[in-house]
Amino acid sequence: MDEAILGLLITPIVLFMILVAPIWLILHYRSKKRIGQGLSQEEHAALEDLARKADTMADRIKTLEAILDSEAPQWRNRA
Repeated sequence: MDEAILGLLITPIVLFMILVAPIWLILHYRSKKRIGQGLSQEEHAALEDLARKADTMADRIKTLEAILDSEAPQWRNRA
């Protein structure tokens, strides 16, 4: 009985080690290599552009809040 259970367990383990594990390892290390390479030049330029736009938007929001604070001091309490 124990030999039958052992045989049932060994077969899937061997198939996993021969078929699935090598493919899994190759795909894993290939993805690690891509992550390690960092951003491409296009991605880096797009990221810098987004950061610049975010800074501009933050400045505009501060200006709008200053205008609202001076013209309608209770605007923050309305929400």
